[in-house]
Amino acid sequence: MLNLFILMLERVGLIILVAYILMNVQHFKTILTKRQLFSTKVQLIIVFSIFAIISNFTGVAISRDQVVSDQLLITLSADASLANTRALTIGVSGFIGGPVVGLSVGVISGIVRYFQGGEAAFIYVISSILIGLFSGIYGARSMRKNSYPKVKEGMIVGAVMESIQMLCILIFGGHFLASLTLVGFIAFPMILINSLGTAIFLSIIDSTLRHEEQTKAVQTHDVLQLANETLPYFRAGMHERSCTEAAKIIMRFIKVSAVSITNQERILAHVGAASDHHIPSNGILTNLSKEVLKSGKIKEAHSHDEIGCDFPGCPLEAAIVIPLRSKGATVGILKMYFTDATKLTFVERQLAEGLGNIFSSQIELGEMELQGKLLQDAEIKSLQAQVNPHFFFNAINTVSALIRVDSEKARSLLIQLSHFFRSNLQGARTNLIPLSKELEQVKAYLSLEQARFPDRYQVNIEVEDGLSEVLVPPFLVQILVENAFKHAFGSRKIDNQIWVDVTKHEQGIQVSVKDNGLGIETERLIKLGKEVVLSEKGTGSALENLNKRLISLFGESGKLQFETSTQGTAVSCTVPYREREE
Repeated sequence: MLNLFILMLERVGLIILVAYILMNVQHFKTILTKRQLFSTKVQLIIVFSIFAIISNFTGVAISRDQVVSDQLLITLSADASLANTRALTIGVSGFIGGPVVGLSVGVISGIVRYFQGGEAAFIYVISSILIGLFSGIYGARSMRKNSYPKVKEGMIVGAVMESIQMLCILIFGGHFLASLTLVGFIAFPMILINSLGTAIFLSIIDSTLRHEEQTKAVQTHDVLQLANETLPYFRAGMHERSCTEAAKIIMRFIKVSAVSITNQERILAHVGAASDHHIPSNGILTNLSKEVLKSGKIKEAHSHDEIGCDFPGCPLEAAIVIPLRSKGATVGILKMYFTDATKLTFVERQLAEGLGNIFSSQIELGEMELQGKLLQDAEIKSLQAQVNPHFFFNAINTVSALIRVDSEKARSLLIQLSHFFRSNLQGARTNLIPLSKELEQVKAYLSLEQARFPDRYQVNIEVEDGLSEVLVPPFLVQILVENAFKHAFGSRKIDNQIWVDVTKHEQGIQVSVKDNGLGIETERLIKLGKEVVLSEKGTGSALENLNKRLISLFGESGKLQFETSTQGTAVSCTVPYREREE
């Protein structure tokens, strides 16, 4: 029995070694996080079936209570049995992949074992199927929780799985005394070895995935801290001082040999190796950088020649170059250099690409803040059409949150925010703008609000044919829509409808914004458009200032008209028909 225990220990050591190697393959670690997918189950069946077949062929041949062979076994003599680690591999497959994987591996392993022959070989088909089914059912519990059985659980259940095999030998063996003799010889070492092997296998999986999670947590923390520390510099604009400080921070967090940042024409910062000739204020040196500026696509170089630096003795051997974009245009590039080309891996590329998106968003955010400052211009104040600060900060916060989870959507919202502020700035410089421009402003505003409150509001815009070039006061529709968003619906989160209608009228063009909100109290209604009306969500000054502009432009006939009931409110005005001159 001791001899059998040592031989079985060698076999389980082989399986554990293969398992350790497998858990260091990135693809296998990745599929373990997607166990519910059909493709993953197929791959697990293939992997563990190979494990089970190896277990069968590397088993120890036994006749009654004697070890007869410990060599590679393809076939067995008619009176021989096989002690192996098959139950371990089938059990672990069920723990990891659930009933489908466990049962499939059990069937395949049992069939292979049957064709190996030996005494009552059909028993091992039955036991393999039962082990795969029971371990799969047990594993399904942990799959629903997106976890794995604990090591202690694996040890206990592993022993139970091997005990099932011993029980099958006793029940289906035919000659009870002979079966009892066999079980008495192999039961203890096989139950112990398979129990320990299952526990070790699960321990390897648990420690590997835990290490992966810890690594990702550290990387995420570093990236967030990096983004936080570089934010004020990229927001300050693309110039030498800010980019140099940002490059130093990137060097501190990322394991690279050098970091360089350029605009479209020259080097703004270079920190690290090759600083003697990659000098700020110089023109862009490398052909690789010029290609990225032209194409706007990320590129890699894995040799000095691919980088394209003509300076003799330049130590840079690899690089990844990421375009920095703002408003859809490439405004500069971020370059990460390596003096050892083997250091540039897939992980570095993914990290660099993510940082490029973050830094691009930071640059756009800086431009938005610059436009926000322009909104303080006295001319905008005189028109009282500046963006509500709460809306501005809410929009920035929304974009900030999206940068981490959906950088493309965040970029899109930043562009919409850019359009919104540009329209505010342009609108402040003229008394009348085309209706089409005003509606672009409204749509930019809606996209930002819909990002904050998905599906809370439904806005329907209807414009009568031929009116897109009619001149209207800037911010007319936008302020009325914004006012409905803020005040019409209270805390209601569904069925919030707003209708914007622009139609021809006897006296010109009628612009109407109607909602299905809660209505306006009488005492508040008589003050709207005439004086500041305090509320929980604002001062009411926007309607007052809009009304004053309308009256100033068109007289009393142009002032705001209010109609309200418990079914909603309609705010309208009449604008004289006037088209933009070509």
